Amino acid sequence: MQINPGAAEFPHRQIAAQLKSQIRRGDWAPGERLPSIPAIAEMFGVAKQTVQRAVDQLRVEGVLITKPGSGTYVRGTRRRLNRLSRGRYGGFRGYHTDLAARYRQQLVSVGRSPAPPEVADAFGVPDGTELLCRRHLVRTEDSPVEVGASWFLPTDTAGTSLERAEAFGRPLYQEAEEATGRRYATATDTITARQPSREESETLQIRPDTPVLHLLHVAYDPHRKPIEVAQATWPGPVTTLTEEYQIPAPTESPDPDPGLVLG
Repeated sequence: MQINPGAAEFPHRQIAAQLKSQIRRGDWAPGERLPSIPAIAEMFGVAKQTVQRAVDQLRVEGVLITKPGSGTYVRGTRRRLNRLSRGRYGGFRGYHTDLAARYRQQLVSVGRSPAPPEVADAFGVPDGTELLCRRHLVRTEDSPVEVGASWFLPTDTAGTSLERAEAFGRPLYQEAEEATGRRYATATDTITARQPSREESETLQIRPDTPVLHLLHVAYDPHRKPIEVAQATWPGPVTTLTEEYQIPAPTESPDPDPGLVLG
């Protein structure tokens, strides 16, 4: 193991790249502990601080995980996720059994809360407007992997089951359709990357400098009026967003307008 002092890349990044390559090669398996920081520093002939920076980088990327008092380990692949909001609707507007089998959703709270700016903008109301909010936490077998919330207009939900602090035996959108009398017709998703809030990092059990992916999902009725605005936040390094879709076949174009000159 060695670094190139004359390379343009910083030494800790060179070390991180080599460690990552070894992990991909199978030198260290998922769940296996890496050598200590001093041992790795001796291997590369660098200061311990340089190795610590490399380890910190790989931890933020989701390659490594540090257990206090135990050491640094290769993170297992079983926590990698595939979370797309369209999955909540299922293939035939039914319960998405695949998601239900892999994730456990826990209802955290239900009640009126001031709408954050992105939610207020989606509904077209002033920031801080009191809306109904249903907050949830999603877990795999061993870890929290998503914090989220679904927001509704109180005029739609007053006196309905959506105001009750209880989970439903079906997807939330189906309960919302019945409670509000409005049908979900279209939706838009906006995904951004950012640093987590303190509450998010504590709940998701990640370092404060670990980036997260944040989803804003707006569901509309046939008149393009928003019914629900949902938020979801995932640990970026262990979250993959994958979608498979068909590409339309080419069609024959009609003859161009005779009066149109193509340059």
